[in-house]
Amino acid sequence: MALHTLLLYLLAALGLSLTPGPNSLLVIAHGALHGHRKTLLFTVSGGALGFLVLIALSMLGIGALLRASSSALGVLKWVGGAYLVWLGVQLWRASPVHLADAEARPDPRGFELFRGGLLTALSNPKALLFYGAFLPQFIDPQRGLMLQFVVMAAVFVAVEITVEYGLALMAHRIRPWLQRQGRRFNRTCGGMFVLMGAALPMTR
Repeated sequence: MALHTLLLYLLAALGLSLTPGPNSLLVIAHGALHGHRKTLLFTVSGGALGFLVLIALSMLGIGALLRASSSALGVLKWVGGAYLVWLGVQLWRASPVHLADAEARPDPRGFELFRGGLLTALSNPKALLFYGAFLPQFIDPQRGLMLQFVVMAAVFVAVEITVEYGLALMAHRIRPWLQRQGRRFNRTCGGMFVLMGAALPMTR
């Protein structure tokens, strides 16, 4: 993966990680309820493992498709870009998130927190579709696919862990801000997805 592509991917992964979703809401709730250390050790690590599994599944599907057709990457880029634009429009129109929905029954046991983070990541079928649309935008067909996939997975999981730990640290401050500014935040993130979906298929 070229350096400029890696930097673009890093920026895109950061934007994706900052977008509110089930795992980020769970991390905020657990950070407020159980503290940032326990949330990092269990909830965040469970979610990171779940994302890693979804990324691996997406990569297997992408790799198989690219082996079957030399022109598949171009098709994936355009279809994936259209899907990102659609997601951006949906996020723009979405109602603000309600953090109370993420506050399940408090349970301080580490295994329960880990399982909550893992299952929250794995139980979102949209995430698998998203990775399938997101990852091909940064693939260079002239380079080894496996190394690119490993780098992209490692970078994304590292960014996700960093962002979610930051959310856990600032849980008490972020919660009321998201409740007040949720719709504006959704529109900002939705606009980012639309721009990314429109621009990335043009890149080479």
